[in-house]
Amino acid sequence: MNFYGVVILRSKHVMEKNDKILVAGAKGLLGSAAVRRLRELGFVNILEPSHSELDYTDKAAVDRYFAENKPDYVFMIAAKVGGIQANRTALDQFLYLNTMMEFNTIMAAYENGVKKFCFVGSGCIYPRESPQPIREDYLLTGPLEQTNEGYAIAKIAGLKLCEYLNTHHPERADFISVMPCNLYGPGDSYDPEHSHVIPALIRKFHEAKETGKDTVEMWGTGTAMREFMYIDDLADAIVFLMQNYSGDRGEPEGTPGMSWVNIGYGEDIVMSEVGKIVAETVGFTGNIVFDHIHPDGTPKKLLDSSKLFSLGWKPSVSFREGIRRTYEDYKINKDNYRK
Repeated sequence: MNFYGVVILRSKHVMEKNDKILVAGAKGLLGSAAVRRLRELGFVNILEPSHSELDYTDKAAVDRYFAENKPDYVFMIAAKVGGIQANRTALDQFLYLNTMMEFNTIMAAYENGVKKFCFVGSGCIYPRESPQPIREDYLLTGPLEQTNEGYAIAKIAGLKLCEYLNTHHPERADFISVMPCNLYGPGDSYDPEHSHVIPALIRKFHEAKETGKDTVEMWGTGTAMREFMYIDDLADAIVFLMQNYSGDRGEPEGTPGMSWVNIGYGEDIVMSEVGKIVAETVGFTGNIVFDHIHPDGTPKKLLDSSKLFSLGWKPSVSFREGIRRTYEDYKINKDNYRK
């Protein structure tokens, strides 16, 4: 299969049910979904250390953990994440902490002979003004969105380190990277200062309904376009890619190829409609007001996921259904989620 002048390589390694699989960041939104999916598929030897058990910013601790546990496969999901407000007020921390986590884990995996490594990045790695939909080869073709530039640079650095290992050590390295769109689902953070847009809206609308408020405020103009994916779909996609993809071979054969894949839903939605759908799901019947003082972020961000779809994977959970499932989970667990 050819994409953008390269040939897609099928997986050089395939996980077996008894292989030792490390899910770095297993207690977070995506990490916990990945563990669920692996267990559903019958994998029984899953390593899922908590942050208190393994700090991925501590190189000595990461090196020691890999030397002692010798995982066969690694999903690098651990990251410092947050919404627009959290990112733009701590660009230094998002750059530094994410880069340290990524580099420590990638190099420990390489040095300890991990069979295959999946690095989870973000669709924010692409230029702010990318043509739409955003193809993998648009990386580094223009300036980034400033509000999350630190996080994006860290993710680009992790992606590039994986690519360089594949290029210069093909006999030892089988490192892939995935770049997902915006995510949401059960187990997300609902912290009003640091959460992403979907959990923030669910909490806002729910609390407005509970207290009888007739107005909820959304940041920005409501005109930005975003692509959202339910977290269990992404977990399924990264497991699928671990089993079915090992990067691209450049043309002519032997030249470097891309080792990253976009993971998107395939459609985007205007933020004003997102607000309406969340409000309807929660049962809030008041007014939605847009605060134009706060930034929209990137005006439009739709990933071109045709490379992934060509391999035979497609998402299965619609946006409305995903919001319904997420809200049902929030109602049950909101006291645990509130901070």
